[in-house]
Amino acid sequence: MSALFAAAPAVPLNSTAGRYVAAAYIVVLLIILIYVAIMAMRAQRLERELDELRRDVEAARAARDEQPVLERESV
Repeated sequence: MSALFAAAPAVPLNSTAGRYVAAAYIVVLLIILIYVAIMAMRAQRLERELDELRRDVEAARAARDEQPVLERESV
């Protein structure tokens, strides 16, 4: 029975329906590729923002460490 299913495709590719099925697969593939590209751009933007925040935190720590002890206690 499994040989029967393997020999006959679900939709004959020489019909117009086969073209629509192929077009649908292409559209779905394009949507997935666009989604992945958008997620990659977002990940890059988040990485840049995270690096900027890390630099800001390090600069704030360095500025705090440069203050004399008496000034830090009065603030």
